[in-house]
Amino acid sequence: MKRPLLMGILNVTPDSFSDGGRFLEPDLAIRQGRLMIEQGADLVDVGGESTRPGAEPVPEAVELARVIPVVRGLCQEGVRVSIDTSKPAVAQAALAAGADVINDVTGGRSPVMLALAAESGCTICLMHMLGDPQTMQTDPVYKDVVGEVGDYLKSQAEAAQAAGVASDKIWIDPGIGFGKTTEQNLELIRRLERFVETGFPVLIGVSRKSFIGRVLGGEESPAPVEERLEGTLALQALAQASGAGVIRAHDVAESKRVIELTSAVSGS
Repeated sequence: MKRPLLMGILNVTPDSFSDGGRFLEPDLAIRQGRLMIEQGADLVDVGGESTRPGAEPVPEAVELARVIPVVRGLCQEGVRVSIDTSKPAVAQAALAAGADVINDVTGGRSPVMLALAAESGCTICLMHMLGDPQTMQTDPVYKDVVGEVGDYLKSQAEAAQAAGVASDKIWIDPGIGFGKTTEQNLELIRRLERFVETGFPVLIGVSRKSFIGRVLGGEESPAPVEERLEGTLALQALAQASGAGVIRAHDVAESKRVIELTSAVSGS
């Protein structure tokens, strides 16, 4: 089992479900990104548009103003940066500022995004999301969630390759919490090997998500965000044991310890 990369989450938004509003000022965001690297992150994922359920879209100009100073500042300090966006113009500006990974929550639905990844030679992460953030949790229905998500990601990876993206520059993400019920999320984690078997590195993002709160506290009184750390770390360890290639986390220091211990057990 290869040790996964650790991706720190840095949201420069007022409304992200976990850290919204904490790092709106570029200096604060850059300081937080630097701290994540010191705590053991391999790269920092900078996002300027919340994708929590029900989130409203953010104008392109607003998103650019939020993320580019942070991306540039971190890259100037030698930090590896991923840009978390669905907008090709934002991705292009972030790459120009030094980022070298596009984390596309729409899974490469835009041919322009795929062409940009191909032309730049950057890595692109293709995520599955049912619909969009405003509608994805309304009534997510699948006949076979693992099969359908797997088929979608396979199709999008093929589209990326057809656009000229090298196969070793493609990551896939089953999109835990993006248009899935609690049981569907658990099933995706349970059968994560299905995605690992594609040969593409699998990014897993479960950090502090609402389904963890529902499992821990019940549907009627889910555990609040600040009480989801243990559940997050347990799922991250399970994902790593199943072969996840990238762990995306808010709590970098704690996640790094879990990665180190899980690696020690597996001998990797």
